[in-house]
Amino acid sequence: MTLFSIARKNIRKNFANYSLYIGSMIFSIIIYFTFVSLKYDQSIKETTESSDKISSVFNGASIVLIIFVAVFIWYSNSFFVKKRKKEVGLYSLLGVRKKQIGRMLFYENFIMGLIALVIGIILGMFLSKVFVIILMKVMGFEAIGSLAISSHAIVNTIIVFLLITAVTSIHGYRLIYRFKLIELFKAEQEGEKEPKSSVITAILSVLLVGIGYWLALQNILVSEVWRKIGFLVTPVIILVTVILGTYLLFSTLTVYLLKLLRKNKNHFWNGSNLISTSQLLYRIKGNARTLTIIAVLSATTLTAVGAAYSLYYNNRSNAEIVNPNSMMFIAKNKNVSQQIEGQVLGAKNHKIVYHETLPTFILDVNITNLHNNNLPDEMEYSIINNKTFNQLAKLQKRDETLSLQGNEAAALEAGYSEGFSPKYVGAAIPLKVNDENEKITFKNLKKYNVLNTPTAGMTIVISDELFSKFASNTKLVNMEVYKISNEEDAKVLTKKIENLLPAEANFSSFYSNYAQGLESTGLIIFIAGFLGLVFLAATGSIIYFKQLTEATLDKDRYAILHKIGVNKKEVKRSISKQILFIFALPLIAGIAHSIVALTMLSKLIQTNLMIPVSICIGAYVCIYIVYYFLTVRNYYKIIIK
Repeated sequence: MTLFSIARKNIRKNFANYSLYIGSMIFSIIIYFTFVSLKYDQSIKETTESSDKISSVFNGASIVLIIFVAVFIWYSNSFFVKKRKKEVGLYSLLGVRKKQIGRMLFYENFIMGLIALVIGIILGMFLSKVFVIILMKVMGFEAIGSLAISSHAIVNTIIVFLLITAVTSIHGYRLIYRFKLIELFKAEQEGEKEPKSSVITAILSVLLVGIGYWLALQNILVSEVWRKIGFLVTPVIILVTVILGTYLLFSTLTVYLLKLLRKNKNHFWNGSNLISTSQLLYRIKGNARTLTIIAVLSATTLTAVGAAYSLYYNNRSNAEIVNPNSMMFIAKNKNVSQQIEGQVLGAKNHKIVYHETLPTFILDVNITNLHNNNLPDEMEYSIINNKTFNQLAKLQKRDETLSLQGNEAAALEAGYSEGFSPKYVGAAIPLKVNDENEKITFKNLKKYNVLNTPTAGMTIVISDELFSKFASNTKLVNMEVYKISNEEDAKVLTKKIENLLPAEANFSSFYSNYAQGLESTGLIIFIAGFLGLVFLAATGSIIYFKQLTEATLDKDRYAILHKIGVNKKEVKRSISKQILFIFALPLIAGIAHSIVALTMLSKLIQTNLMIPVSICIGAYVCIYIVYYFLTVRNYYKIIIK
């Protein structure tokens, strides 16, 4: 019997143990093949105006995926080799040289890699069309993916994954030479020492994580701490303190808490708690590094996916903030305005909700009195009167009105940001229109605009009498606004109106912003979602492999427990508690880290991310629960054999 046939037989007989490893590799290959296929897909190139950008984004995502998958396969392969120490020792005892054993393990890993590669590419061919349709859908396009299969994508995938499989197979081959024969047979009998715990280190772990969280939750725009430490140094400090604190939490604080739990006699001597608590106490420190890596990866995945989904989820509301009116432009030609009105009235799928012509004037205003060092001395503002604001606010169903008198004013700024935007309320600035020069005082600040920001920019509302005074000395600029039904499907109408208007009309529309946002955020959520799934599959698989490795070591211990009267139900309860602790620790830490990171992001972009982030966390937890039950089931099967 050749080494190759032995390797093939080992895979066939142990396929249940290898299935998740092969499955994770297949999933990674499908995602990579999809990314490469989308890069060459003709329907994307023909439909989108940013196909070059999409191609570069997928190139970058593919590189990230290659690195991560290579590390995951390397890590998993090391687990499998170490798990089979006794088998390797038996081969050595029978006279098989390490070179031959290494070749056998090389063949095993390479065969599994080839199986995963073939299945992954075949499934990828069928699923790539589905993924194209998903991508086009989330980007707001109706195009259907073609059935064409890219030969470039197939060749690219084969080369990359054959290289990864070859490198990890060589790594497994080299591991054999590090094992001594006595170590191979005695590894399972080696006593595990009780880990030491330090109250000082346990407190330090909490302090480190607390410092990282405290720095992250500061308002970056106004924080003195960030300014003194430095805007480039502070994020590094946050990463170091949180990661180091997480490692110490797992390696020291959990040991300390488990020892306290052991001292609680009512809990410790209660059924299966004796077994699960003891097992965790002796194993947790050895798992600390793995759990820290998984917690950090989980936090990174949740933060990236949560942020991407938040952008996609809030795309419509963001477009509405910037464009409260469906369309807006500066009216300079009465004939063109009539043509536009005719186009809107003739649009079959749209009805006019309102159409208004607004008198305004545009001024360069000296804002040095608004005491903000980040801004220039002059800024351009659109000026409207109190009556126009109240009229538009009512049409836009805002339950707010203004009552400005004399030289009172209100500022409208949709993208208001504390620390960057001017500090309006209570400040006074001069308004100069030809010979008229008046100083206005801001009475109100509205963190929205009733005009479209791309057309009007930031807006100042002044009293009707002051507006009339200025209007008598200057030529007003008329701005036209439309609100239409089905504004998110106004591609054709928007294109027609754009063709009628000159560039100086500053045409803006809800549809343009909405479609651009959908295209960019759809691409981001597609990539973040699939990379997140790969990361999740890999982290879940790492815990799975680690626990099954420990199950092999624990078989004899559970056999002894069974002989002294511990029944199968109690054994399964003990296993469930033990594995729940191992799964819950990095998951809770990862969720906590990501919530802090996303809270920091929400403060920075001033958007409520609670709903999209909750959805992402819920989905992540559900998939982790599936991994948990799968691990418990297979761990139990190994024990009771």
